[in-house]
Amino acid sequence: MSDFDFDRLIERRGGDSLKWNKYAGRDVVPLWVADMDFAAPPAVVSALQQRVAQQHFGYSEAWPSLIDAVLGHLQREYHWHVEPEWLVWLPGLVTGINVACRAVEGSVLTATPVYPPFLSAPHLSGRKLVRAALRLQDGQWGWDFAALEAALTPETRLLLLCHPHNPVGRAWHRHELAALADFCQRHDLTVCSDEIHCGLILDAGRRHIPLATIDAEIARRCITLMAPSKTYNIPGLGCALAVISDAPLRRRFTGAMRGIVPHVNTLGLAACEAAYRDCDEWHAALIGTLRANRERVESAVAAIPGLSMTHVEATYLAWIDAHGLGVADPAAFFEAAGVGLSSGGDFGLPGWVRLNFGCPLATLDSALERMASVG
Repeated sequence: MSDFDFDRLIERRGGDSLKWNKYAGRDVVPLWVADMDFAAPPAVVSALQQRVAQQHFGYSEAWPSLIDAVLGHLQREYHWHVEPEWLVWLPGLVTGINVACRAVEGSVLTATPVYPPFLSAPHLSGRKLVRAALRLQDGQWGWDFAALEAALTPETRLLLLCHPHNPVGRAWHRHELAALADFCQRHDLTVCSDEIHCGLILDAGRRHIPLATIDAEIARRCITLMAPSKTYNIPGLGCALAVISDAPLRRRFTGAMRGIVPHVNTLGLAACEAAYRDCDEWHAALIGTLRANRERVESAVAAIPGLSMTHVEATYLAWIDAHGLGVADPAAFFEAAGVGLSSGGDFGLPGWVRLNFGCPLATLDSALERMASVG
């Protein structure tokens, strides 16, 4: 049995929670934004308390033990040898997506459905966005390379990759990544690989494979974005990083940051070190909890007429097809029933909803019961 209490209900109403304040004053269970309702790891809380006790909060930069914690984590978890100079610190992963779009000239390609900043960052960066749809076949989402080829233009120079995928919950296999790497090499594309959910592989026996570890050529083309925020439930602390092995690409990336990207939050850096160094037991317990929650969601959705979903291999996000309900706006439909979900339209695929099952079982069961009552 775990020593960590993932069933404890933490009162987040009436405070500073973006997730819960969206429905302030309403009887709605919020399962929308990717923010878990579990307490942060005790080792992270302790590191923050120690840092606050120093009583000074000036501008900070990454220190040697923090860098060692990150490099050691990447080596242990993914057998990925990363040099210290490859790291570029960021105040958030979405910042990294936007900087990548500014750093690489030309239009941007991505596959939908996908995390909403993939759809907004190119336009905010003055880049044209071209899209191709992922393929849903035999109950599994995958790449449609014919669609990707058709979407390319002579100006396309950057691919935005979500890996593991938000919202469809895929943990891409090595052969899928190798095929994608080959596609990028043939078309001379740089890749910005959002790997923020890499610590949330739920299927037993699976391990995240950073795209940059597939081969030396794709590594040269990769901007890999990572953060402790999703896995260790510390998104409000504002700390992420890019791993860029190619020096010219790294210079273009840091050049695009200049003047618009602030220093990383001091407490975020302290939390990052503790997360990557001291939280293995907590992380294992979290994965066990999320696996059980996933099974709960998959069983519940299968029993609700009009809903279906594919198996969630990674993340704590269920991507649910609600077309069978016959309603124009499924997210609004469930919100009226007391459950706050993310609308598929925000991800480029109306008719679907995304459910965050990173919460205590009592919260999840309450939401699923409400959904079943109207489904």
